[in-house]
Amino acid sequence: MDIRNINEWSILSLILILAGILFYIYWGIRYNVWMDIGIYSITIVITFSGICGFLLSILKEKEEAN
Repeated sequence: MDIRNINEWSILSLILILAGILFYIYWGIRYNVWMDIGIYSITIVITFSGICGFLLSILKEKEEAN
């Protein structure tokens, strides 16, 4: 992947990935709860959405290049 091929969807997806990880770390430090199914659920949804969005934006770019 070339840095020039990053579009707005890739940036949004990377922000979601970062937000999910930072949310989990913040919540763990703030409330001293590292093993909670609720926090796992929220973190997984946010992070997985970012990962899927990033992969879809990469596939879209490859498809447009062909």
